Amino acid sequence: MEGLSQLFTLIGSHWLLQVMFIGLLGLLLGSFMNVVILRLPVMMFRAWKLECQDIDQLPPHPALDDLSQPYNLVTPHSHCPKCQAPVKAWQNIPLVSFLLLKGRCAGCDSPIGWRYPIVELVTALFSLTLIVAFPWGWQLAAMLVFTWLLITMSVIDIDHQILPDTLTLGLLWLGLLVNSQGLFTDLYSAVWGAAAGYLSLWSVFWLFKLVTGKEGMGFGDFKLLAALGAWLGYQSILLIILLSSAVGAVVGIAGVIILGRDKNLPIPFGPYLAMAGWIAALWGDELIHWYLGGM
Repeated sequence: MEGLSQLFTLIGSHWLLQVMFIGLLGLLLGSFMNVVILRLPVMMFRAWKLECQDIDQLPPHPALDDLSQPYNLVTPHSHCPKCQAPVKAWQNIPLVSFLLLKGRCAGCDSPIGWRYPIVELVTALFSLTLIVAFPWGWQLAAMLVFTWLLITMSVIDIDHQILPDTLTLGLLWLGLLVNSQGLFTDLYSAVWGAAAGYLSLWSVFWLFKLVTGKEGMGFGDFKLLAALGAWLGYQSILLIILLSSAVGAVVGIAGVIILGRDKNLPIPFGPYLAMAGWIAALWGDELIHWYLGGM
């Protein structure tokens, strides 16, 4: 334990070592997050299908055809979805293996989705960005976990328009725990931030439903904003809502005008909340001071 502490002290005292360590850690976690992004929703679908045997609106997946076979984050081992060839250790090196394999399966030459290296690279870059904003220590460690969870939830929401309770509620409780030590804000602000985050979107949801008769967002969005409030305090809620709404509106309008997207198709709001929360965590104070200074 003492040797591990000395190692982290050594890394913390050299900026280049920090960059190398965080960059490598980001790539490795990005690779694992790809597994979570792919498998966690399917694990949820399997559980739903077991509970409701007559459900018939789940997305097609081999793991949903035979519920007797185990399926989790460890089993079965990584394999090609086309030819079922197992992925060897050297083929599973984050980013490097994709380049060595030229983006194709070594067994059947099927193209490997660009999603995998993109998630790994984005995770590494976002992780490295944190070094600029946070000193080496517990704040940086906590913010790394915060970032990894937000990226994972964002991609799952894009794929399936769900935000798993395992991740949203885990992030919420973790935010309350880290702020019980005043890591980012005081516990009072964290508790009220969680309440304000949930109730603000909950109120919008019901108001929109009463006026239009439609559901404008999912309950997972309430929980995600509650988690962001638990991490950053109630003072950040308005900024996060404004940022996420602005980005969501721009992307949504661009999708309709440029890509010809059907305006009636639902758009996952989780990624916009996640990005807004991440920006608020790094530059929230500066944005507020800039806005107030320009008034």
